[in-house]
Formats: sequence, C-alpha cells, structure tokens
Amino acid sequence: MDFGVVLQTNPPAARTVQLAKLAEGHGFSHVWTFDSHLLWEEPYVIHSAILAETNRVTVGPFVTNPATRDWTVTASVFATLNEMYGNRTICGIGRGDSAVRVTNGKPTTMAELRESIHVIRELANSRPVEYKGSTLQFPWSRGSQLDVWVAAYGPMALKLTGEVGDGFILQLADVDIAAWMIKTVKDAAAAAGRDPESLAFCVAAPMYIGEDWDHMRDQCRWFGGMVGNHVADIVAKYGHHGEGVPEALTDYIERRQGYDYNTHGRAENDHVDFVPDDIVDRFCILGSASDHIAKLEQLRELGVTQFAGYLQHDNKEETLRVYGETVIPALQTHVTAKA
Repeated sequence: MDFGVVLQTNPPAARTVQLAKLAEGHGFSHVWTFDSHLLWEEPYVIHSAILAETNRVTVGPFVTNPATRDWTVTASVFATLNEMYGNRTICGIGRGDSAVRVTNGKPTTMAELRESIHVIRELANSRPVEYKGSTLQFPWSRGSQLDVWVAAYGPMALKLTGEVGDGFILQLADVDIAAWMIKTVKDAAAAAGRDPESLAFCVAAPMYIGEDWDHMRDQCRWFGGMVGNHVADIVAKYGHHGEGVPEALTDYIERRQGYDYNTHGRAENDHVDFVPDDIVDRFCILGSASDHIAKLEQLRELGVTQFAGYLQHDNKEETLRVYGETVIPALQTHVTAKA
C-alpha cells in the first residue's frame, strides 16, 4: 500500500510546501492538494514549488474538475510540470463540488466528465486528441506521463470510473462502503473488457494520531459534512435506498440543513452538527498507531492500493511522524511478508 497526504493550499504557501517536504521525509509517496481557486490559493503554482523542493513524491489535485478549468490548459499544466520535474504528477478529477458550487454552478454531466478525462489524459501523455472538431497535440511535449484517477460515490460515477479511469478515489474510509464501491468499480471495469486489477484504488480520509476521542472527532467532523454534499446529490437522484447504495452512506444526512463553503474542509466548520460520532469514526481513521494499522489492513485486503490522509486538523506533524515511524513500515512489512 502506498501512502499520500492531502493538504489545503492555505496561505502561507510556504507552509504547504513545508508539510509536503515533511511527508516525503516520512515515506509518503504522494502529495495531493484541494483545488478550489476561490477558497484557497492556486494549487498548480504551489505544486511547482513542491516539486522543486522534493525529490520523489508524485503531486496532483484532489480533485480538479472539468467545469472551472479549461481541459487543454489543465493538460498543459501537467505536461509542463512533467517536463520540468520528470513525470511526477497525477490528476485526480471529479464532476465538481466546492469549486463550482461557490460560483452557483453545478457539477458537470457524466458525459462531460468522460470526455474531459480522455482529452486531458491524451494531451498530457504527449498524444494527439480530437477536441471540438480539431486534432490537438502539444508540439513541445515529449514523453510526458499522466494517470487520471476519478473521484466517485454514486452508481453512474462508479461505473464510469471502472470504464475509463486509471484509478478510483473514494473519499471515506468506511470498510463496508469501500467494499461495495470497489466491487462496483471492478465489475464495471471487467464489463468494459479492462483488467480490474490494473486500476489503482485510493481511499482518502482524515488521519489523526491521538488518544482524546472527543477532540479527534471534533477536529474531523467536517469530513462527514463534506461527504454529505455528495451524498445529498445521490439521495436526490436515487432516493435513500436506490441502486444498492449502502444505507450507512445515506441515512446520516437526513438532519442536514445547509452548508457553508467558506469553512469547507476546516475543523472549525459550523455546519456539521448533523454528523454523528459513529459516522466520524467510520469515515475517518483515528486513534493510536495500532488503531490505524488495523483499519488500513482491512482496507488493503479489499484491494486498496493507496491511503491518502487529510491533514486538516491541529496535530499535523505528530500524525506524519507516527505514520513515518510506525504505520507505514507496518503496512509495508506486512505486504512484504505476504509476498
């Protein structure tokens, strides 16, 4: 299992770069950042600084979308960073949440998401692509390599991920829900004639090393609110029990009454009182190193190939340290022993 860290690009940007360097030093392979240009600083500028000051981590957005950014510009960013820093980028993409909703926009359609993945991937891999009636290719790009991982929750998005994604991003660490979603993606991949085991499967959730459960829950409750935004869309489309969507994913949002994107992804979010403690415990990874290792081993057995931990809380450095010294070696040793 690989390990990533998910950062917000809050000022000062130097702090984000510092955390990225610390994560690399502790053995993390990926550094991801939020991508909402109105809520936080521009991530791609900071990605360049992270890549310049690190040696091996792969860097990308978690996640971008096809609505607020021109697809060809997005592809050009990745191809340029790859030319500068040696194929160390990755693209996480979804239909759009905070970046589009703060401008009163809507997530893109599945068709738009599918086409954008194709256009971005082909261009950023130095290949020609048909786009708006023209054949496009970066004449300056040679040997660029980019994987596109798709963030999804609902049945249609999961199906699309299996059909066209290089990887699947699931933003919650509930073992039962992860099992259903990973199976759905793998089944879709197989039905499309793809090898399901060729896809990457990334579970992302807040990771907090600590002993005070009340405090940890309060620091990470925002995550249940963030997930609830996507779940609300699923419920609106399928109902609380439609298309086999697990009840554990849908029932908790019944008390949801609104959401303020100005505190999106922040521990001080004041619109997440509807998120109960048991959802925080199920969706996040909290507690001692042994607690983290036990849950991560369950996820690895489901086929998860990367865990990406959010660090939007007050214990960033200590959590990174314990992961580097204890959690990551334990998971890697376990895999080596099985092999």
